[in-house]
Amino acid sequence: MSLRDDVFAYVKKKYKAEPEYLWRSWPDYAVFRHAENRKWFGIVMNVPESVLGLAGNDATDILNVKVDDPILLDLLLRQSGYFPGWHMNRRNWISILLDGTVGFDEICGMIDASFLATAPREKKVKMRPAKEWIVPANPKFYDVEGAFAASDEVDWKQGAGIKVGDTVYMYVAAPVSAILYKCRVTETDIPYAYADENLTIKALMRLRLQRRYERDRFTFERLCSEFGVTVVRGPRGVPYGLSEELKK
Repeated sequence: MSLRDDVFAYVKKKYKAEPEYLWRSWPDYAVFRHAENRKWFGIVMNVPESVLGLAGNDATDILNVKVDDPILLDLLLRQSGYFPGWHMNRRNWISILLDGTVGFDEICGMIDASFLATAPREKKVKMRPAKEWIVPANPKFYDVEGAFAASDEVDWKQGAGIKVGDTVYMYVAAPVSAILYKCRVTETDIPYAYADENLTIKALMRLRLQRRYERDRFTFERLCSEFGVTVVRGPRGVPYGLSEELKK
């Protein structure tokens, strides 16, 4: 079997989706759709190598998938076997060579991510895998270091999109200006009402401490120069390179 066949078999087994051939002029082009909203989550094409910027003009199979995270998309495009989405919106679609350059397990992961990115909202909420966040803490308004010194569990302002099982890296603002804590989200949407001139809180999430970091390890200067994190004003995703460093 070819990787193309492997992709078809994987999608059929996991998502019960059959390939749809929509174009008479391109009979080998196959689309995979969601049953609920009919959105595409994958397109298999057979294109000349030259359209991808490769040497030669032989036909090669590619898979187009959607990538919602622009940082991840940029990182992928620097790796062998990944190209800007052919005949798709290049800001959030990517083409993957189906010639063995990219491993099948990695391809399956990209299909899964594309399926989630294009799923109906209800299904997306249920299916989203655990995510990593950087969440800021301003010591001028709350003594977060004192809170974690007193307990391994704290209640924090609920961040939009954060759910139970996610990981939160707490960035303590100036004068510390560094990531100091790794936490697991154990509960969300805890009712709470608070408002002043600096802060409004409508719900809390519960964070359980998993790890502490030295002040000089993940400073803002390092986050900016090495990982492209130039601002932390609210909850934001963690770049892949930083995620790997934080786990060491």
